[in-house]
Amino acid sequence: MNTATAIAGAPAAKRALLPEGWPRPKGYANGVAASGRQVYVAGMVGWDASGVFVSDDFAAQARVALQNVVAVLRSGGAEPKHIARMTWYVTSKREYLAAGAEIGKAFRELIGVYDMAMTAVEVTALMEDRAKVEIEVTAVVPA
Repeated sequence: MNTATAIAGAPAAKRALLPEGWPRPKGYANGVAASGRQVYVAGMVGWDASGVFVSDDFAAQARVALQNVVAVLRSGGAEPKHIARMTWYVTSKREYLAAGAEIGKAFRELIGVYDMAMTAVEVTALMEDRAKVEIEVTAVVPA
């Protein structure tokens, strides 16, 4: 039987799912149960509000992409704590893994805890030629 575990500090309308007997994953949740108003954020890349890339460094692009996610969430009346699902599309698994410490620092500063269902996928290219990472999000704001 599957059970749900509450994440400390998470809104009551959102909880991480942890099947009985499974170890708690590091850096994501196996699943999330949430109720409320949904906010969908399209894939955000590492360019600024003017559409200009700030860097070709993977970690720098990831930080800006996360900042962009937060800006779109706020414009929809949501906050990072409302994120239920996040998908990362990366052009290089090696660069993603090598930048892990810097990405983790940016994630903790901008998003907070890793209490959302997350997926990371390596792709051959993104629609923006200079983009190394694209992040999309679904958030659920409690009613």
